[in-house]
Amino acid sequence: MTNESELGPSDPAPARLSVGVVSAGRVGTALGEALDRVGHVVVAVGAVSAASRRRAADRLPDARILPAAEVAASCDLLILAVPDTELAALVVGLAETGAVRPDTLVLHTSGTYGVGILEPLRAVGALPLAVHPAMTFSGRPEDTDRLASACFGITAADPTGYAIAQSLVLEIGGEPVRVSEQMRPLYHAALVHSCNYLVTLVADALDVLRIALRDDGELLGQQPIDDRPGGVAERVLAPMLSAGLDNVLRHGGAALTGPVARSDAAAVARHLDALIAADPAVARSYRQMAARTAERVGVGADLWAVLDAAAAADGGSIGDSTRPSDADADADADADADAGAESDAGAGSDADVDTDGERGRG
Repeated sequence: MTNESELGPSDPAPARLSVGVVSAGRVGTALGEALDRVGHVVVAVGAVSAASRRRAADRLPDARILPAAEVAASCDLLILAVPDTELAALVVGLAETGAVRPDTLVLHTSGTYGVGILEPLRAVGALPLAVHPAMTFSGRPEDTDRLASACFGITAADPTGYAIAQSLVLEIGGEPVRVSEQMRPLYHAALVHSCNYLVTLVADALDVLRIALRDDGELLGQQPIDDRPGGVAERVLAPMLSAGLDNVLRHGGAALTGPVARSDAAAVARHLDALIAADPAVARSYRQMAARTAERVGVGADLWAVLDAAAAADGGSIGDSTRPSDADADADADADADAGAESDAGAGSDADVDTDGERGRG
């Protein structure tokens, strides 16, 4: 290894590493760039598609673009930042070719896998690490800056591995969080549920909001309602979305407002009627989220009746496996009514197209 100092128990991370990245997708490029900024040297990257080759040239200009096996053979720290569906085959291929030297640090960025998937490389002497940035990636340079404010889910095979992973994360300004091997899928599911599906939720809301805003034309001088990002619909939702996210992170479930929190069955019924007319798929999503919200806060039987009727009309069923009893629900709804009445509006990782790109992990 090309360390400037020996690896010791009080200084588990080498002072300087040669780094290889497979591949130059959104995550791999950002992580390589972050390590390069703190003194490590990205010597080689894998990049097959035109987009990845441009990204590597722009943001990792001193790195050679090489096949994966040659990247692996050239470095002390090998970062495997590929889609989850490709990781196992890549690991097996590198192990079979003997490309990875003994004592190489091999770090993958998958959220759902721990170090077990790296076993073929550990068997030939590599040190396995799973280091997942809890961040979404756009493929732009600001991704690297965001890593300094991100948490990283780390999993290792032994205390030394944890110390190395922790030190690497701290070096680039992130916060390391230990995740056990068996809990990696649950950890990643929580991130996907909060971030990836938030994109779907907001995109659906924007679509139906544009329909609502177009119905009667625009005010004199108002920007026309169109489908381009950054328009009127986005400006309507942005302050409320920001406040809602901030409130739930600060105050938990107590941040919930809106018609479900108030057990306002009539309002929810009106929403469902309007959404079915505008976009039945969004109506279905609204109904399902309303039902999950009702389960969390406890609501009256009249609201459940509205949701059940909507589900039956859609050919499904809300189900009642986690539904509280009517008496308990009514009591909970009464207790929460004042807090929920504060605001009607309050109800209101990387999908790189490159085959060698990395998914935005969230």
